[in-house]
Amino acid sequence: MAREISSWLSGPEPFDSAAGAPGQDRGDYPGHRLGLPQHGSGSIAGFGRRAAALLIDWLIAYGLTALGMSFGLVSLTMMSTVVLLVWFVLGAVSVRLFGFTPGQLALGLMVVSVDNRQHVGLGRAAVRGLLAALVIPALFTDSDQRSLHDLATKTAVVRR
Repeated sequence: MAREISSWLSGPEPFDSAAGAPGQDRGDYPGHRLGLPQHGSGSIAGFGRRAAALLIDWLIAYGLTALGMSFGLVSLTMMSTVVLLVWFVLGAVSVRLFGFTPGQLALGLMVVSVDNRQHVGLGRAAVRGLLAALVIPALFTDSDQRSLHDLATKTAVVRR
């Protein structure tokens, strides 16, 4: 009935929850446009698992910085800066070498290139880490649940 009443109006089709959102297939899921599976290995990782992996990485960076403080290499006034640097280097190097950070390893995640490259290079991993350190790009996602830092570097965090 809604279509008959509004048939003279221009604009998008009315939303029908049974058919899904207008312009979407019923089989559309995060990662579908990238050719990734819907479930299991290689599927897009959820926000909760990615956030938990980030928390683990931050805790490792804090632990390494505290170890440096115990040896007198880091002063208390420099602690927050050193934690950020340790987190950045740990993330960029481990994503380049292994395809995942220690936190992502613990939660069964990995970073993959979505433009058919074999692995994520050091440059991409560094840019990805710098953008993630700004926090804001990591909070905004597209329809494939990829954050802005993943969109900028043509990467995706998937399940291993």
